[in-house]
Amino acid sequence: MRPMSGSASPRGIAAIVGVGPRLGRSVARKFAHEGYSVAILARDLGKLSWLADEIAREAKAQVFAIRIDCADPKSVREAFEGVLSLGSVEVLAYTACEGPHATCQPTRFTDVAVESFVRSLAESAVGAFHCAQQVIPGMLERGRGTIIFTGSSASIRGFAGYCELSCGKFALRGLAQCLAREFQSSGIHIAHVIIDGVVGAPRIHGSSKGEQETASLDPDAVARTYWHIHVQEKGAWTQEMDLRA
Repeated sequence: MRPMSGSASPRGIAAIVGVGPRLGRSVARKFAHEGYSVAILARDLGKLSWLADEIAREAKAQVFAIRIDCADPKSVREAFEGVLSLGSVEVLAYTACEGPHATCQPTRFTDVAVESFVRSLAESAVGAFHCAQQVIPGMLERGRGTIIFTGSSASIRGFAGYCELSCGKFALRGLAQCLAREFQSSGIHIAHVIIDGVVGAPRIHGSSKGEQETASLDPDAVARTYWHIHVQEKGAWTQEMDLRA
């Protein structure tokens, strides 16, 4: 775990799992700007530390970079021991394996190795299961909390050549629905967000947009939607929504 400069926030911890340079980064930046201390988790600690330093300087927030392998239960437990040592987790955003990139090519079913299939299930669904188990007890104790699972168009439709992704995303959606129905009455808001498209680079406001850019989702806009889910009033909670450019 590598802490970055800044003062700890009394609002608690926002844990963002599966952070990369697009969606995960934008979600972490949004919650840091809103006054949360942020723990960002991913496999590559070197790249993660660079992102944590960038967000901490920009938002003047406490940001922690923590290595995690979502396909490895032991790694998840150890990572969240570090997260929970920082304070109470008020928000968990699971963005690991967010969906195919524009250059992602389909794989014939007969060419899919069982090891690859199992790992995809682990990253999409089993990792989310383990992460949720780490934070829900504390949320139950406090009577509040938000968990947001990131799905994709493969969460509701199977695509030829993408059986690994689709099966993992279908399982993640089922997990989100089960947890929402079990824990909503306890004050825990659990939502599943379907990203129906490719997440692009953040928009530069005021710049001209090419066709390829406008066809992709703006990660900063998606992050603002995640924040909206977190601050929704209890009388009208979202359990699932889909987003597209």
